[in-house]
Parts: sequence; C-alpha cells; structure tokens
Amino acid sequence: MKVVSLHRYPVKSMGGEAMTRATVTPRGLEGDRRWMMVREDGRFLTRRELPAMALVSAQPTEHGLRLRHRLPGVDAASELDVPVPHVEAPVLPVRVWGDEVTGHDAGPAAAAWLSALFGRAVRLVHMAEETVRPVHPDYGAADDRVSFADGFPLLITTVESIAALNARLDAPLDMARFRPNIVLEGAEAAFAEDGWRRLRIGGLTLRVVKPCTRCVITTQDVESGESTGPEPLRTLKAMGRVWQKMPVFGQNAIPDGPGAIAVGDAVEVL
Repeated sequence: MKVVSLHRYPVKSMGGEAMTRATVTPRGLEGDRRWMMVREDGRFLTRRELPAMALVSAQPTEHGLRLRHRLPGVDAASELDVPVPHVEAPVLPVRVWGDEVTGHDAGPAAAAWLSALFGRAVRLVHMAEETVRPVHPDYGAADDRVSFADGFPLLITTVESIAALNARLDAPLDMARFRPNIVLEGAEAAFAEDGWRRLRIGGLTLRVVKPCTRCVITTQDVESGESTGPEPLRTLKAMGRVWQKMPVFGQNAIPDGPGAIAVGDAVEVL
C-alpha cells in the first residue's frame, strides 16, 4: 500500500491544495485548517451554511495566506493577501462544534473582503502556535491536539473504498468530495480501513481512531458548492456505511509525533 495523494485546506471549508510532500505536526499536516471564518458571535462557518465558500481558495504564503474568489457579481478584488496576525492582535473566543477555543483576529481588511463576498458580517481568525485545542478524550491522549478541523488532525481515505462506492452510484464522485488529507492505494479490500488501528508511513506512525461521519458538504459540487442531490449520503447508508446513525467514509487519525510524508511513501498496517 502507498500514499497516492496529499491534501491540505488552509481555511476551514474553503478550497484546498494538493501536495507532493508534507510536514506532519501534532495538529495534522502543516498549515491545514489553521484559519477559520466565523460569525460575529464567534461560531465557525462552513459550506453547510455557506456553500459559496467552495468558490474561495486559500494558499499559504511566506507571511500568511492568499485568498482568491470566483464569486460572480461581487464588488471585491479577486484576491487578498492576509498576513499571519501579530501575537498582540485581538484574541477572539471562537467555537468549533462544542469546543471553545481562541483565534487571533486577521484584521479589518480580511473581514471586510469576506463580508463583501458572502453578504454578511464575518471575521477571519488564525490559530496561534500556543493555542491548545485537545482531541476529544474518548479518542485521543491527553496531549493530542487538533487545529480548526472538525475534530481530528488527519483524515485518511482509500482508492479501493471510493471505487466500491462509485460502483453503486449513477454518477461517480471524485475523492475531493470527501476532503481527505491522505489518500492511500493498495488496500487489501474496500473499507479495509475499518479494521486498522495503527499505520506506519515512512518514519511516522498514526493511530486510526474513528470513522469519519459525513454531512451535506459531500453532496455539493466541489467547484461550485451547488447541491447535486442526496448522493453519496443515500448510498453510503444503503451500503451499511453507518456509525451512530450517521453515514461514514474514511477514517480519522492522530499522528504519534511530528514527521514528514510524501506521495509514493509505502504504508504498513501495524
């Protein structure tokens, strides 16, 4: 088995980027979901509420982040460079699901640009190195950490599993629907990942801790954000791909320490 693609999503729920190699930190791939858009009350925003977030991409730069949008009819520049907030920037209380955490405000220019895109008041925040957001204690150790991702540092999927799903669909879906970090090929069977508990990728070991429950974002076109119907959620349920009454695809994982991985790396089930 080997790594066939790597992906990170610098701003939660916005467009991501493919990588040929990545540094793995305790929070996941370096630069993955360290930024997040929030409502004025601090609650996180995603494509569940704002599907047009699919039309905004984010690329890390030397000093911060470059945002680009493809929204039609919006009176805003097509791109904006956002520096990492200074350590003395305002710290905002923010929420990701049930987690209360803090984010450094990215400033009025980013807030104004994003508010113009989405027609509502929003802010952009960044997770500083010193910010601690623990993984849920049911699945992680006391020192496990996560970024602004939904709950875990890494998401792993396999080529074999999406092939099995696509065989049941009228219109096959691209893996991008599932926003994985690490895509593997060569699993012994579709959904073999259900039985994995530990993996080794190069010199890095990962704990496979929980199936990834799936929401309406998987039913949206990755380029436009528009809904394409009930799939793949309907078929995942029909296939019995369910955990706690929710459809699942892929596995959440936690790295045992920092390291580096690359496309082509061999993967061993431990």
